Amino acid sequence: MFAYSSIEQYHAQLQEGQVDCVRAVLHYTARIRETASLNAFIEVYEAEALDRARQLDAKRQAGAPMGKLHGVVIALKDVICYKDHKVSAASGILENFTSIYSATAVERLLQEDAIIIGNCNCDEFAMGSTNENSSYGPVRNAADPERVPGGSSGGSAVAVQSGCCMVSLGTDTGGSVRQPADFCGIIGMKPTYGRISRYGVIAYASSFDQIGIFGNNIPDVAQVLQVIAGADEFDSTLSQKPVEDYPALLQTGKKYRFAWLREALEHPSLDPAIASAIKEKIESLRKEGHTVEPVEFDMLEYIVPAYYILTTAEASSNLSRYDGVRFGHRTQQPGLDLTEFYKQNRAEGFGKEVKRRIMLGTFVLSAGYYDAYFTRAQKVRNLIRQRTEQIFAQYDFILLPTSPSTAFKIGEKTKDPIEMYLADIYTVMANLAGIPAIALPLFKHPNGLPFGLQVMANRFQELPLLEVSAQLMRR
Repeated sequence: MFAYSSIEQYHAQLQEGQVDCVRAVLHYTARIRETASLNAFIEVYEAEALDRARQLDAKRQAGAPMGKLHGVVIALKDVICYKDHKVSAASGILENFTSIYSATAVERLLQEDAIIIGNCNCDEFAMGSTNENSSYGPVRNAADPERVPGGSSGGSAVAVQSGCCMVSLGTDTGGSVRQPADFCGIIGMKPTYGRISRYGVIAYASSFDQIGIFGNNIPDVAQVLQVIAGADEFDSTLSQKPVEDYPALLQTGKKYRFAWLREALEHPSLDPAIASAIKEKIESLRKEGHTVEPVEFDMLEYIVPAYYILTTAEASSNLSRYDGVRFGHRTQQPGLDLTEFYKQNRAEGFGKEVKRRIMLGTFVLSAGYYDAYFTRAQKVRNLIRQRTEQIFAQYDFILLPTSPSTAFKIGEKTKDPIEMYLADIYTVMANLAGIPAIALPLFKHPNGLPFGLQVMANRFQELPLLEVSAQLMRR
């Protein structure tokens, strides 16, 4: 019987001969079949994963050194390219498209002996907060299959939640790793913008997108981050700062300075049980000797509008390449001129939510509206960055809820996109400011569903963020 608790424990078992990589892969592929109704995976690379597992077992038994992720079974969100494998962003426009190269993050996983088990369902082009906007159908929450898992990286979250892999990768544009982690009761980390290469990630909003990591414990997340972070010549937005050895440097027991945003915890949209649990945690931290103080943040009401103006504008530009001419879906309607051909390809290939965001983005970039919307939103983004920097001049971390509620029922919010967008109120701040943030599964709601605490740190302060997260998870 194979059981997994951490990469460190798994590697110890491999070295002692208690398990092997083949047994691990067989365990996870069986588990994927058992949980197929959750619809977390689009494609499972069973034969390929088994072949790689055999190679890794032979390599280890021959005495070769083990990579940092030797035999670690990892799933990828269906926006992350893996050479010679299909990648579609869960969209009909890219149906049956096969990637001709691997994302830098994937290359680094493979260099450290990881095993890629499959690609995971997501909201189309990472646009959504429920994983209902997918051409492959909705993903279901393993805690309650009638509820959403969160989005857009819902499949990647459920893959970890349901025990179908050890860790997984998602992407986070406005909370798409942290919110599903919160709904599924697992850890979800979004690093600083520019910490992990975006090369090989299908773009939604290029100045917001960042690969994130799902896991069940902090050392696993730290290990994966240490492997995939760092400079890359294929991504000009990437920082040249050296990557710290996150797993080796993790320490706990320090005393920290926490800020919490009064407007966030007293917001009328926040579930009272979530607010109460976080306030109790704040008081607990204060009793343990940490500095925990409320700060004023009068820009909360501007965060969601600014985010959606800027991201949809970038999406309008990024998704213009999907025209059905060079690759992707092509209409079978005869007798169309070139313009109608383009229109029909995109009308048939894109889903409703993607069309909505493309049109909104095109509108805010149009003549006469550019300054009124896009330019003002950029100014708001800059003010949010400045205010965030002011907070971090006095405090180590910002504490926030991750979502206003626990996971809601499938179909509950699909008729009101505005209500759905407002559910991102606590997560998009980190993407606007470009700072790292993590969702920690600390609590259980009276309704029986998990929820957690979101912790944000200053730019490139991933190590302190992981340290405080490990400390919070031990309580």
